[in-house]
Amino acid sequence: QVDVVESGGGYVQSGGSLRLSCIASGDNIFGTFPMGWWRQAPGDQRQRVADISNDGYKIVYEDSVKGRFTISRDKYLNMAYLQMNDLKPEDTATYYCRIEVGESVYWGQGTQVAVAS
Repeated sequence: QVDVVESGGGYVQSGGSLRLSCIASGDNIFGTFPMGWWRQAPGDQRQRVADISNDGYKIVYEDSVKGRFTISRDKYLNMAYLQMNDLKPEDTATYYCRIEVGESVYWGQGTQVAVAS
């Protein structure tokens, strides 16, 4: 069994900041693995926000968050973070942590982010 748990969501004013955290644990998790943050707004499809490779050297951002969001990880603790600055109302969504272990993909339950205009 693999568990993925997010935390750090909340309600902020436009221009504010939040830091999301994700921790992955499980009996069949060995070594490091790619991790990422996705988000889903009501009525929209889930979309990728940022990915980070297992070694932390390859990072990809969705265009709308470049320069505002920073993904990082602690590979020894199987944790990933998403620092979100200059938040905008359009960033309002449920944010999910996604991990890839071999050929399997696991998702957390999500943490809600709401940005007031």
